[in-house]
Amino acid sequence: MTINDFSPKRYYKLVLPTVGLLALIKLTAWVCGAGFDKLGKGLLQGISFVKIMFPPDWSAFPEMLEPALQSIAIAFIATVLGTLLAVVFAIAAASNLTNPIVRNITRFLIGLERSLPEIIILLILIAGYGLGVFSGIVALSLGCIGMLGKLLGDVIEEIDHTMIESLEAVGANKLQVIWFGVIPQIVPNLVSLVLFRFEINIRLSIILGAVGAGGIGYELDTSFGLLQFHRGLTAVLIILVMVVGAEQLSQFIRNKIKLKGALK
Repeated sequence: MTINDFSPKRYYKLVLPTVGLLALIKLTAWVCGAGFDKLGKGLLQGISFVKIMFPPDWSAFPEMLEPALQSIAIAFIATVLGTLLAVVFAIAAASNLTNPIVRNITRFLIGLERSLPEIIILLILIAGYGLGVFSGIVALSLGCIGMLGKLLGDVIEEIDHTMIESLEAVGANKLQVIWFGVIPQIVPNLVSLVLFRFEINIRLSIILGAVGAGGIGYELDTSFGLLQFHRGLTAVLIILVMVVGAEQLSQFIRNKIKLKGALK
């Protein structure tokens, strides 16, 4: 091995991207005002704050149950309504079921919805409907269209066309083709995506609650706002149980369905 073997030219494909990435990180950190000194100081302050929150106020636990159930109900209803809307949008967005004009318009609307975070949609709805659960349900339902509509639309475009052509050959109308030829083929993907979206909606219902949609998120925000940190910790513990419980329930249903061979 000679000195030329260690020439930078030999490693330029690795060195140049690494230097570029480090420079980009340095630049973005400078723009955001981020640094390791602030990170260390913030961690120490965060640990001190967590110590102040202990112990949780267990007397507030019964009062938190209703808001927690409210958040779960918001996520559940929004997932159901959003899924129904998303299926309609997905069918309209599939190139093998609709004409290019309808597909492009639907894809544009789905993309437009995805560009708006749920919290922005909620703030717009609050202006029209006011604070409360209804605005949260509508915001999460609309949020389902962007995600599920896009993914289900892609799934429909990749389904087996043999069954569709067979139904069309025997004179089935469009609705019959969708019901008997398309829906059965997308059910496994639909179930998996809906369960995943429900987990997301549980988390989002808590965030939206802090903005004004009610539920346990509102209780958490109110507790911190009134400097009732022990009560706030109780809300945090309930939220952890909710999120972990939703994930475990979702996985349980997936496993049950997989055992029956419905999910791949």
